Amino acid sequence: MPRNEPVFDPSEPVCPRCLKPLPLCVCDEVKPVAARVGLLILQHPQEQDKLLGTARLTAQQFTGAAFRVGLSWPSLTKVLGRNADPKRWATLFLGAAKPSDFPPSRDIAVFDRKGKAVEDQDRQLAAIDGVIVLDGSWSQAKTLWWRNAWLLKGKRVALRPSRPSQYGRLRREPRREGLSTIEAAGMVLARLEKRPEIEVETGRIFARMLQRYSEAAKRPAEAPPS
Repeated sequence: MPRNEPVFDPSEPVCPRCLKPLPLCVCDEVKPVAARVGLLILQHPQEQDKLLGTARLTAQQFTGAAFRVGLSWPSLTKVLGRNADPKRWATLFLGAAKPSDFPPSRDIAVFDRKGKAVEDQDRQLAAIDGVIVLDGSWSQAKTLWWRNAWLLKGKRVALRPSRPSQYGRLRREPRREGLSTIEAAGMVLARLEKRPEIEVETGRIFARMLQRYSEAAKRPAEAPPS
């Protein structure tokens, strides 16, 4: 079923921070979270879902988060603009991690290159200095993965959310466990820092964005000028 999208006039003012039409912007409601664990969002340049996308909003949600648009960078240090050891950073896992692949009672885990959960999860998770999220469609995210060989030096982290994304019918995820960028970032940082309030806050701002989207979709279309 196609989603009911709001229609905006091309002349509609756009927020310079999230790049959304002003009726969808919730930037003024964001309460930035200071996190120990760093966050880097790499967005594929062809990611086009500006109305429902959350990457720029996510970058605003976390103090010190980095947001970059492009296909490839020579190193983690170059993309961050400061020294960083890729071995101490983790990329949200692109493999086929299933609920049964996770260690018992865990909704976040580190996996090896073969897709198997590594030993001593607590130590592995505690050693993560930052998280990298690849923003785009499934195929776009895979392109980012293979175009940046330095990602292979880092850890691979996967999430097992207890509920589906708040997107619901507004945007269909390729997998049931798929989350928006802001949901995934909120969940992984909440777990790594043991601060559940982080996930609550990102969920709140995402829900507010979706509310404004739904409200805009119900607006009657303006008649073309005569």
